Order: sequence, then structure tokens, then C-alpha cells
Amino acid sequence: MTAPRIVALVPMREHSERVPAKNYRLLAGRPLFHYIIEALLACPQISEVVVDTDSPSIQQGLSQDFPAVRVLTRPEHLRAGEIPMNTILLHDTAQVPADLYLQTHSTNPLLQPATIQAAIQAFLADPSKDSLFTVTALQTRLYDGAGAAINHNPRELLRTQDLPAVYEENSCLYLFTRENLEKYDHRIGPAPLMFPIPRAEAWDIDEELDFQVVDFLMRQRQAG
Repeated sequence: MTAPRIVALVPMREHSERVPAKNYRLLAGRPLFHYIIEALLACPQISEVVVDTDSPSIQQGLSQDFPAVRVLTRPEHLRAGEIPMNTILLHDTAQVPADLYLQTHSTNPLLQPATIQAAIQAFLADPSKDSLFTVTALQTRLYDGAGAAINHNPRELLRTQDLPAVYEENSCLYLFTRENLEKYDHRIGPAPLMFPIPRAEAWDIDEELDFQVVDFLMRQRQAG
């Protein structure tokens, strides 16, 4: 059986609102986007790595340090911050044919090649699933906005480690086909595989505090 052509898509904008220039800001001494690109290039199942960007800085860095990566210049009409990611992915998947697309972000620098490969293998091994997204397991007492318990009985004070897990979509990795993306206008189809990943790899840099924490964790990893 022929292996599917898997293309990794990594969208990166020049500007970011909460953490300025975060995609190419130095993290543990290197531009942030270097880490995820290296992780993807280390995965033999991935046929091609593609970066969608409007950033001259990122384009220059990719040309210099990762010449094997294909760059798609994001068109002007898709550059506004409020453009949905699914709209960008529809544009990108139309430019680069593949059997399966893997999408992640430069803001997930702690994601490891072994985890990416395990996610791909799990998805390919289960033909009943039409997509995959990574999650983080939570075992803590959760409530909705009205104060109602979500995953526990407040009258039964179980240890948190004994609570049933609930799962947070952590935005680290998605697997999907263009067919489903077009049909549902979403990366996640009606029959997805939730793939838990270690909390230590699941950080998504969204705020300045995230950047500082991940910088510390990356330095600890490098020192180890």
C-alpha cells in the first residue's frame, strides 16, 4: 500500500497583537519558528513542509536556514487578523495537493517529532476517523458559567486524580483532508480522533506569560 502524501502546513503572520513579533522573536536564543520547523522536518511520514506567511523576516529566515521548506506568500485579502484559519487553510490546500494535511503552529515549539509521528500513525491506523486533533487531559474540578459542576459531584470530594478526565483542544496539531475541509468548513470532521499529548509539549504561546514560561522550559530541555 502506497504511503499517503502528507503535507504539513504552518501559518505564520508578521504581526501579532498580544505578543509582538512572536513568530520570529528569540526563544531560548533562536527564532521561535525554528523549533516547529525542525520537528516537522524530522518526521519521515511528512512529504513536504509548507509555511504560509506575509512576513519578509520569516521568508528570509526560511530561505537561509530551511531551504527545503516551501513558502506560500499569503495574499493581501487573507492578511487581516480576523480572517478565519479555515479560510486560510482552504487557500493553502488549493495550492499544494496532498492526501492528508497536518497543521500546527510556530507557537507550539515544545511539540516533539515522536509525538507528531505517533499522532499520524494513530490516525492512519483507524479508518473510522476522518480527522484528528490533539488534546490535553484535565483532571480538575470544572464548572460552567452558571456555577454548575461539569465533571464532578460537589458533594463527593474525590481526589482530583480520581476525577474522570475531560479534554481541552490545545491547538497543537490537526490532521484533515481537503475534502472534509471544503465540506464542513472546519479542520475537525464529524468523526474525529482526539489524541492526548503530554502537557509538557502542549504549551501554545498566546500571551507574554506563555512566552516566558516556554522560554524557561526550552532552556531546561536544552540543558538536560
